[in-house]
Amino acid sequence: MEEYPVEYQQEHEFKKVKLTFWQKLGGGALTFAVVLHVILGIIGAIWIFQVIKEPEKKVDFLPGGGNAGGGERSAQTKVQQKKRAQITPSTNVKRVFAEGAQSTFSIPDPGDNFGEMSALSSLASGGMSGGLGGSGSGGGFGSGQGTGTGLGLGGGTGKLFGLIPETMRKRCSKDDRLQRLKENGGTPECEEAVTKALRWMKANQKPDGSWGGGNSIAMTGLCLLAYFGHCETPASEEFGDSCMKAIVFLVDKGMKNDGKLANNFTSNSWPYEHSIATYALGEALTFCKELKVNIPGLTEVTEKAGQFIIDNQNKNGGWAYLYATEGGHVDVSVTGWHIQALKACSHTPIRYRGLNSCISKALNYINDCQHENGGFGYVGKHPAGEVDYYTLTGVGMLCNQMWGKGSRTEVRKASKYILENTKFQYNYEFCDLYGHYYESQAMMQRGGDEWKKYNDIMRDELLENQDADGSWKVPGGGKKPRAVGAVFMTDKVYRTALCTLMLEVYYRFLNTSGGGARERTGI
Repeated sequence: MEEYPVEYQQEHEFKKVKLTFWQKLGGGALTFAVVLHVILGIIGAIWIFQVIKEPEKKVDFLPGGGNAGGGERSAQTKVQQKKRAQITPSTNVKRVFAEGAQSTFSIPDPGDNFGEMSALSSLASGGMSGGLGGSGSGGGFGSGQGTGTGLGLGGGTGKLFGLIPETMRKRCSKDDRLQRLKENGGTPECEEAVTKALRWMKANQKPDGSWGGGNSIAMTGLCLLAYFGHCETPASEEFGDSCMKAIVFLVDKGMKNDGKLANNFTSNSWPYEHSIATYALGEALTFCKELKVNIPGLTEVTEKAGQFIIDNQNKNGGWAYLYATEGGHVDVSVTGWHIQALKACSHTPIRYRGLNSCISKALNYINDCQHENGGFGYVGKHPAGEVDYYTLTGVGMLCNQMWGKGSRTEVRKASKYILENTKFQYNYEFCDLYGHYYESQAMMQRGGDEWKKYNDIMRDELLENQDADGSWKVPGGGKKPRAVGAVFMTDKVYRTALCTLMLEVYYRFLNTSGGGARERTGI
């Protein structure tokens, strides 16, 4: 056996000792682990120091629907990518655009438990059978009265509809809308009638975005409310351009007049126009904020318009012609519109000064006008003109309901009065679209047998009298209507908007099964 030098043997033994010790520590496995952690550390450092931006989700109200079953339902919503639409108003508005990107949302359905009434839903409220432009007691659109009403409840959950009350989420899902229609006594013909009416409005819109003649601001507000009632927004496929033009028309008017919305500021009736348009802009702002549709001036005009209403309330709690703050002509008709307009404003991101005390005084004024029989008078406790029916009873009910007072004695008495006394025959004298528009909203909120009885009176009369083009024919059958200031007799835009909003009631507002479910105390 070959002998190695002593130095080599010593070095070889030393290496064996070192190798044995390294192997005892884990050897190759430890080396692999150390290398792997170094690599992962490098990757982590690169990831941490990168600027990561989550793309902003641009959405529209084109949900795909959901299950109609009981319990917790959810709608899987495919939001289609929208093209940018640009409109340039004439006053201080640089660009208006809507943009969108694909995304999918799951929208939980909290069911029928909800709290405060929503302005959004209350927006589509309507009648103006009086007040807009008339002379004399009850003057409006002529002589008479008119006020709009509406309501909606809810808080809002889910990413897509985070700022939208539950009532709006319901109308914005086609499946939910049709389900509500069925559950609340509507028919497929109701939905067809609404779609035809909206198409008629689109076809008859003026190039500047308005509808109507001398009362174009009020008529434009009503048509916008009918669009919103079916969840047709600036991002809608069929009605988006029309809706955008109408909003821009109102914004442009408000910007030219420091937030005041009317065509003639010397007319007794301009508070009607202002409050109706403020309603529409309040709902428009809430939709546009959620849709990320930028309409320059919309927030500014809505803020000024709403604050103007609060600052010009009459001393007695109502609102007067020409916005007199003391004395003047104050009535339930014009006051009802302002109460609802403020409800719409309350659901925007804007915070208004003095809103709560304003509404408290307004509701006190409204309730002081109720007769002991349950009907709400026009001025005081008496019906307007020579009409023997309290045509503003629906207004009084709705003003209470939308501010969470649906279980009040006043509302219960008013519901009883309506069921015992109301009549609706489109082609006879009992054709008051103005009064029945209010009553349909209020009775829907009552729900149950009360709503069923009322719906049996209303629904088919409307469906059977729509013209083929989507508008509604002149009511009354040649007879004088039992109504005050029946402008719907001569104004096709007005009556078509009212009838459309009435047929949207099945899904526009969720009923409260008596008006007292989970009412929020205070205002």
